[in-house]
Amino acid sequence: MIEIKVPELAESITEGTIAQWLKKVGDHVSQGEYIAELETDKVNVEITAEHSGVIQELKREEGDTVEVGEVIAVLAEGDSPTASTEQAEAPKEEKKVSRVASEEAAPAPGNRPVASPAARKLAREKGIDLEAVPTADPLGRLRKQDVASYEEKPAASAPAKAPEKKAAPAAANVESPGKPVERIKMSRRRQTIAKRLVEAQQTAAMLTTFNEVDMSAVMELRKRRKDQFFEKHDVKLGFMSFFTKAVIGALKEFPLLNAEIQGDEILLKKYYDIGIAVSTDEGLVVPVVRDADRLGFAGIEREIMHLGKKARENKLSLSELQGGTFTITNGGVFGSLWSTPILNAPQVGILGMHKIQWRPVAIDEENFENRPMMYIALSYDHRIVDGKEAVSFLVRVKEMLEDPESLLLDS
Repeated sequence: MIEIKVPELAESITEGTIAQWLKKVGDHVSQGEYIAELETDKVNVEITAEHSGVIQELKREEGDTVEVGEVIAVLAEGDSPTASTEQAEAPKEEKKVSRVASEEAAPAPGNRPVASPAARKLAREKGIDLEAVPTADPLGRLRKQDVASYEEKPAASAPAKAPEKKAAPAAANVESPGKPVERIKMSRRRQTIAKRLVEAQQTAAMLTTFNEVDMSAVMELRKRRKDQFFEKHDVKLGFMSFFTKAVIGALKEFPLLNAEIQGDEILLKKYYDIGIAVSTDEGLVVPVVRDADRLGFAGIEREIMHLGKKARENKLSLSELQGGTFTITNGGVFGSLWSTPILNAPQVGILGMHKIQWRPVAIDEENFENRPMMYIALSYDHRIVDGKEAVSFLVRVKEMLEDPESLLLDS
């Protein structure tokens, strides 16, 4: 018998959720083959088999939370399912029934149905009474799929005690009786994003300052150089490399925005690992471009393209998400004209880019011109960054972007 355990993930991650079993009982797996997908706070991890064999038992179900080192499956050595595998299922089921039965024997208001932990968890989330859920199992056991496929009866046919359960203050009752609703469980990553954003707002003294950039020079330079740049480097010249270079230049002049607070000390970072926010189907992630100050425009664009692709394919490693010193987020790709970015703790600064919008701009007292303008925002931790530094930082970013030739000369 070979036990399959949850592997070591990272120093800060001790548990995860089984997002999907890629194999089922009786399947043969080869060494190194993926058998399950584990969702953690930051990335999804695929668990592989360290030995070849046949899956004899899956100890946990999809949706269950498991800890590092926990046994989640058992392999039997061999090339194909055997009778012993089938026989092993019966004792396992009996053991499970007996364990659940012993739990049900405890004093409780009425008899509770025999159900798997995953089924009970899903029923709690959906507000479903397990006693009303039918099952095809001859022993009457309820599985997660029984609960998932069950549709509750209308409130009118529910027991008389149902109205008492629904009694709650009007402000807390966000559902309208008889109106269609859907309850969707938040993924572990979405829960982590929500928690971190709230913590950032509760912990830091966050303020935001705004400015606008005339993007004429950057757009003209890109138009002039983009074909030659692509032919030489095999990567497109985008806007992010200009902003990354401008941010690094400003950070060198205002180093407190490249720092973090540790207790009663300020940790000044003399390196520039720039986080680039990427939107994925699972939520926002911030992969890090390491030592961005040592990279040229092509190196930055290539790294951003590589990390963005991995993020959208859910293939980022934990090391690619940790340790950034400053973050850039671009809401302009979705059409945002103005927003207030939230700090990516423990960082103390984040730059928000927005949509490039053509607007009439006063050239002098008498003349106007239509120019491609972008609002930019800097959110900062006022505990260590004063308003003067923050405003000056943003002005410096603006100046460098409006004179992009200087960025090329310095790179």
